[in-house]
Amino acid sequence: MKRKGFCVLAMILLLSSSAAAAADFGWVTDFNLRAYTDPSGYRAQIAARFRVGEAQITAVLGDVSSPADAYIVFRLGEMSRRPIDDVLKQYKTSKGKGWGVIAQSLGIKPGSAEFQALKKGQDLYPNSPGKAKGQKKH
Repeated sequence: MKRKGFCVLAMILLLSSSAAAAADFGWVTDFNLRAYTDPSGYRAQIAARFRVGEAQITAVLGDVSSPADAYIVFRLGEMSRRPIDDVLKQYKTSKGKGWGVIAQSLGIKPGSAEFQALKKGQDLYPNSPGKAKGQKKH
């Protein structure tokens, strides 16, 4: 029973720390909960959505704070048409400043329609509180 309590506490701490890192994205907590509950499903969806392999998913997850951060890194790479390594470099140097600063450093205007759609929701988990309306799958 102690172990279960510890796991719940660890999950709460992880979710709250990643929520702080992405405070401008209200859908992050639900997204992370889903990803932590089904990590293999999350990885499969990331692979299919962004057409990336397991090695790249593992590398990105190893460099970011949460599954939602990994998703945002892949989305910003897609939006900026920049290699994921460039996005991760900006993430590491600017993550305390917010996603808008990171996006801007990649040439994405934080006020752009695409970035605003990302702020409002994600397109990985259908029927989720953070599912962006009108956001199309690629």
